[in-house]
Amino acid sequence: MSLSVPRLWIGSTEIIALADGEGPFFSPRAEAFPGATPDQWAEVDRYDPGAVDAEGRWRLQFRAYAIRSDKGVVVVDAGIGPADSPAGSWAPVPGVLPESLAAAGIDPAEVDTVVLTHLHTDHVGWAVVTEAAVPSAGGEVDGKASAGGASSGRRPYFPNAEYLLQRAEFDAVDALNPQLRETLTDPLQAAGRTTLRIGRAVATPGHTPGHQSVLIADGRELALVTGDLLVHALQLLHPELAYAHEADPVAAGHSRQRLLAREPGTTLHLATPHLTEPFLSA
Repeated sequence: MSLSVPRLWIGSTEIIALADGEGPFFSPRAEAFPGATPDQWAEVDRYDPGAVDAEGRWRLQFRAYAIRSDKGVVVVDAGIGPADSPAGSWAPVPGVLPESLAAAGIDPAEVDTVVLTHLHTDHVGWAVVTEAAVPSAGGEVDGKASAGGASSGRRPYFPNAEYLLQRAEFDAVDALNPQLRETLTDPLQAAGRTTLRIGRAVATPGHTPGHQSVLIADGRELALVTGDLLVHALQLLHPELAYAHEADPVAAGHSRQRLLAREPGTTLHLATPHLTEPFLSA
């Protein structure tokens, strides 16, 4: 896949789309959105034709975002991850996020904050990795143990970053995916890297109990890094439609409608992990 690094500027803040992979969804899209009508599918296929393949399957992009400003570098979400990541049972691992970061001129060590929008496996894959998955500066596998992760053989991929997670999401980890306690949250806590607060993000619950998105503003120009507040263009055109894999479809619909609403004269850009285009205008 092409490792282009599309960028959007909001004032002096640069938002960079970081590709990690692409591939089909694991179930038919009609099952994912059972309330969608044929007319709505026809409408959305005209709007985002790249999201459906020749066999009629939902085709997703898997991407993260970097936000670079004079305050530092923030990464929002961590993609599908390496070959041994928890997303490997269904997503097209290994992902290429390290190469995308390099193409954007970002060293993982310079990232000061990682916002995890939620604890689904296709959004946390590179957050914590095994030593074997981390290449050294010379491109060779680094087999050295690192502080905080030695006990589990796993380490934060962004070694100097504070990882921001909503308390409600952390508390729901066993219900969402108990495997992530061992592979993600315990290693982050052992490394002293987890902060359970909103931080620079805004709460957008529904997809998961503690889902969060990131809003960047400069006057009347806004950008929203959505996470899975928007997984498909269908939800942009019809935000009230329920998605089968939402924990609380009603709350998710309310979150979408609240964040997509804006005052007259305000421009809202959307940075989405799964839609074909990395940046859209709402």
